[in-house]
Formats: sequence, structure tokens, C-alpha cells
Amino acid sequence: MTVDAHTQLAKDLLGSSYDDLTPVQRSVIDLIANQTPTSVHPKLQLDGRTFGERLADRVAAIGGSWAFIIGFGVVLVVWMGWNVATRIFSLAFDPYPFIFLNLMLSMLAAIQAPVIMMSQNRAAARDRASAEQDYIVNLRAELEIMHLRDKVDAMRKRELLGIIKRQNEALSILREQGPDVSRGPSA
Repeated sequence: MTVDAHTQLAKDLLGSSYDDLTPVQRSVIDLIANQTPTSVHPKLQLDGRTFGERLADRVAAIGGSWAFIIGFGVVLVVWMGWNVATRIFSLAFDPYPFIFLNLMLSMLAAIQAPVIMMSQNRAAARDRASAEQDYIVNLRAELEIMHLRDKVDAMRKRELLGIIKRQNEALSILREQGPDVSRGPSA
């Protein structure tokens, strides 16, 4: 389709010049003009993730689950229970106040928090891309509906003009045949 056709389509559907449209609106006009399907935004495809991104997503999925919380709680109770119960036999490797446990928990939090934040940032970017994709699809659907409505209105107008033309022709024929024909059969 030519640039003039894109400009005309933009004027018909949006009431403004093609050059005045935003990039998203231009892409929608281009999709309508070329009659191509809307493609999926690249950020919405999960196939292109790096190993680190997949790992971060997996850590976030596991670290934010009840299974992790319950399992981690069991490990903490066993750790503290072992160290309290075996203190008498000098088998405790981290006696109360559990300094080594605190160090392990701090290290886990220091590593886990940024990894989860990376996963959340990517999820937010995917959400933004999804919202933009939804906007494009909705705008295109709305413009397509407007375009179809204009076509139906044009067809209806042509049809009504044809009916009026045939009716006027019929009235002209009736007028030419004289007053007796218009009254109908007499009783």
C-alpha cells in the first residue's frame, strides 16, 4: 500500500495525518493497511532468556512458595534443636546464640533478595510489554470496527440511493401512464 493510502486511512479512522500519529498508532495503521496479523511482542516470549534469567526466575518461584517457607522453617528448627540438644555432649556445632546460623541466614538474604528483584524487574517489563500489546490489539480492533462500519454505511447509502432511484423511476412511469392508473381499478 502506498504512503498516500496510509495517510488516507489515518485520516478516515483517526482524523489526523499519518505523520502526526504516535509510533504505536502508525504501526496499527500499517497493520490494517497491509492486512497483516498483530505479532506477539518480543518481550512476551520467554524462549530468549539467558541462563541467569532462567535461574533468577526459578529462585524467585521457589523462594516465594509455601514449600520453601515450610522447608526452611523445618531446617531452622532442626538446626536449633540439634545444637540445643547436643550441647551437653559437646556435639553442638553452633551453640546458642546461633551465630553461624545468623551468618548463613544473612548470606542467603543477601544473595536471594537481588535475584528475586531481577526476576520481578523482568516480570514488570513483561507486564508493560503485555499492556502495550493489549493496547495495540484493542486499538486495531477498534479501528477495524470503525473501518467496517464505514464500509457498511457506504453500502447502505448506495443501496438506499438505488432504492430511491428505482422508486422515482416507478413513480415517473406511473405519472406517464396517467391519472387512471394511479387510482386503481374502479368499482
